Amino acid sequence: MAPPNTVSTRYHRQINAWVYPLFEQNWRLFAPDPDSANRRILARTAHTASDGSVRVSPWFDLTAVDNAAVEHNVFPSHTAQNLLRRAWTSYSDTHGGDDSARSDRAGLLREYLRNIAADRVAAHAKGGAFDFIQLRVVTLPVAAPGTTAGDRPPTPVENRLLPWWKVTRHGN
Repeated sequence: MAPPNTVSTRYHRQINAWVYPLFEQNWRLFAPDPDSANRRILARTAHTASDGSVRVSPWFDLTAVDNAAVEHNVFPSHTAQNLLRRAWTSYSDTHGGDDSARSDRAGLLREYLRNIAADRVAAHAKGGAFDFIQLRVVTLPVAAPGTTAGDRPPTPVENRLLPWWKVTRHGN
């Protein structure tokens, strides 16, 4: 999206309906707003078996997958670096601490985050279908300058457990 102009001002509702949340942009090219915390986003899934029992998977670290995709890549994609992180930031900005959507856009952002997580888990699952997905977000402070890897690991600032979300079967 461009800065405000006559067309964007007059048709902002129609434009926003198409642009958000999938193509959101900002104008922080020369003044980025870096994260002040390290977030680990983990997911687990649940599947109801034919006998009625529920099988819950172990936690799967989605952030570690993203970091591995970027770490040794000379030209990592913007998607690999930011998709999951930005989806989480947008979700938390529109849902607050109680995980209730405060607008239609918030509902879309919840679906967006759920779909990203479900697609990532399905891509790494060994043939296991699932019906529900749950996310856990562990927020750690950024290490102080000069801190070595041997120092005591930081204590989580927040360990947020989101509710279980129903996942439609789209190839998982």
